[in-house]
Amino acid sequence: MDENAPQGTQPPVPPTEGLDRRAELSEFLRTRRARLQPHDVGLPSYGRHRRVPGLRREELAQLAGVSVAYYTRLEQGNGRNVSAEVLDAIARALRLTDAEHAHLTHLAKPAAHKKKRVPRAQQLRPAVAQLLDAMDGVPAYVVGRRSDILGWNRLAAALFGDWGRLPAEERNWARLVFLDEHMRELFADTWAQKASDIVSFLRMDAGCYPNDPLLSALVGELSVKSEEFRSLWATHDVREKGHGVKRLRHPLVGELTLSFETMSLSDGAEQSLVTYHAEPGSPSAEGLRLLASWGVDAVDSSRHEVS
Repeated sequence: MDENAPQGTQPPVPPTEGLDRRAELSEFLRTRRARLQPHDVGLPSYGRHRRVPGLRREELAQLAGVSVAYYTRLEQGNGRNVSAEVLDAIARALRLTDAEHAHLTHLAKPAAHKKKRVPRAQQLRPAVAQLLDAMDGVPAYVVGRRSDILGWNRLAAALFGDWGRLPAEERNWARLVFLDEHMRELFADTWAQKASDIVSFLRMDAGCYPNDPLLSALVGELSVKSEEFRSLWATHDVREKGHGVKRLRHPLVGELTLSFETMSLSDGAEQSLVTYHAEPGSPSAEGLRLLASWGVDAVDSSRHEVS
């Protein structure tokens, strides 16, 4: 792992109010309802001109088996006394994914998640740092809350850029993806998906930690500086970190098609180990091998240049 990777508390930022949980709940339900049409859920559609996109409140209430007044109060952000059974029914009616269902529960019943109200300082365990160092042929890094990059190995630095040269507060995937032109060039035609994924992960964090001032400050900064971020944030899409394929266009080794895997660390620190690998014997595998042989010297030299 790069010795310049942050090992403790993130640098302080000016205090910022947290996100408005009631507004988040209201907008999340409204956007989920707007994406469904009556025919999607087996309801008749009366008339060609509907005043609202997607399902009406009364249609959603009918599907969930609750009164229109009850659902309206919930969509207005008042979920204080809502039961888990009602949330389950609404989640089924809205056809929410598991991640969306969890997000709805966090927003509607924050009292059930008191332990998550005050985020702990993010620290990388020494054993995890050693594991990163041992993964010589695989780009790997650890990401924490708010998409903060907490640690990485040499090949990750050679692939994505030398994060050790950045101030600690800028070692963050959301800032890099939306504010660093190098990332647009690197992710090429998969940049839009990467951007969407990052915003969806931040939305999940917002549901768990609506009072996190660092998260609120990050969202505020990106909303001011990036129109694309503002547009994606307004969709209220959420999803868990997972696996897939990314096509990268590296300035030194050219096109790379890499599979990535995200593995949650099991100590409750809400950190994930992310690895990238190429199909054995493929041109991308050769590209990674060349990058590794170049990247070790380059990253080693930079490690002595950063204070």
